[in-house]
Amino acid sequence: MTNEVRDYLSRQFETAWALTQFHLNGLTTEECLWRPAHKGLHVHRAPDGRWLADWPDREDYDIGPSSIAWLTWHLGFWWSMVLNHSFGDGTLSRENVMWPGTAEGVRQWIGGLQNQWRAVLEQVTDDDLRSAQRTRWPLQDRPFGDVVAWVNVELTKNAAEIGYARFLYAVRAG
Repeated sequence: MTNEVRDYLSRQFETAWALTQFHLNGLTTEECLWRPAHKGLHVHRAPDGRWLADWPDREDYDIGPSSIAWLTWHLGFWWSMVLNHSFGDGTLSRENVMWPGTAEGVRQWIGGLQNQWRAVLEQVTDDDLRSAQRTRWPLQDRPFGDVVAWVNVELTKNAAEIGYARFLYAVRAG
């Protein structure tokens, strides 16, 4: 039995992952914590040492540009949520997803999520992708293939945002 749809989605994922790796390679903690403007989504160290992420109450442009730390947290957040809600117990919430605190921690975290996701993609069949059985977050009542396609798009978008912020960091004044 062929899994043509899975294979298309897997190849698309590999392209998105290559772009993500390109922008994560060489990333420094200093770049992560740099803020491109005086306001925008960022991470903050709590008194207990955990790194907590801002959460927007709206998505207007005037909230400001996100820091790379926040962008990498967001990538890890949604990927963790998809894995937990599709293949785990479905109890993970945004408040329980912390930023790792360093660029190396980010690479390890996101790399681990990528390994988990790749293992999932290798196991699903085209019938699984047509079924809504595993579709619980961020979509509901849709084929799981829609979630896989969403992951590919979201990963590509986050990689592009991280890359753009790295360009801004590289030419920042002062």
